[in-house]
Amino acid sequence: MELILKQDVENLGFKDDVVTVKNGYGRNYLIPQGQAILATPSAKKVLAENLRQRAFKEKKIIDDAHKMAEAIKALEIRIAAKATEGASAGDKLFGSVTKADLVEAFEKEGHLVDKKFVTITGGNIKRLGQYNAVIRLHREVTFDFPFEVIAQVG
Repeated sequence: MELILKQDVENLGFKDDVVTVKNGYGRNYLIPQGQAILATPSAKKVLAENLRQRAFKEKKIIDDAHKMAEAIKALEIRIAAKATEGASAGDKLFGSVTKADLVEAFEKEGHLVDKKFVTITGGNIKRLGQYNAVIRLHREVTFDFPFEVIAQVG
């Protein structure tokens, strides 16, 4: 079944992509949720015209995303978290550091990044040290961002 996505769907595609999915997934989930429409010939023509009109605007959006990516790459983020003390305990954290903590650190620096577009390599962080996150600002603008989790003082 061919569908046109009306919004980004994780592990499937981005808005306005034409994708092929199994009939049940399309009919029972994507279409009722409002995430896709059937890719009929007339719908494909409308999509092509919309994409042509949007191409110029899209270029400006991509350029803005690249500028924001360069600004974020220039940051050095250190997230302070409560950690166990003592030689036997090592560097374990109380709780964990999540992508929400990283997004909050970006907001403190003046950059708004949506939490759903941040992926921390390896999932939630439970130890002190250097880590990496993949940040997607646009479908064509993704980059790796290194950051550090340090022990909270006090």
